[in-house]
Amino acid sequence: MSDVKDLISEATRNVKEDRAATKTLLMSLMKYMQIGDDRHREVGIVAAKYLETLQRSNEQLVKIATLVHKKTATQEDTSISDEERDELFDMINSHSED
Repeated sequence: MSDVKDLISEATRNVKEDRAATKTLLMSLMKYMQIGDDRHREVGIVAAKYLETLQRSNEQLVKIATLVHKKTATQEDTSISDEERDELFDMINSHSED
């Protein structure tokens, strides 16, 4: 479990560092685009790539949060649902009838 926590911490740290670097590059690029009239056409694709990088990092953070949530929910909720209970009851009944 410690390995998983270490990996999650490392992944989160990497995502945050990548986001910070990408934001810095994007802000610099935006300033560059504001200087000239036609610079958007010149560097617009690069700006789009930076935004895609930020979006992917958002997705990675959501995936990490989902994994942590699932693990926490699994540890906290040990009860069975009504449907699972009924299925078990039906299995026991069908087995005892044989």
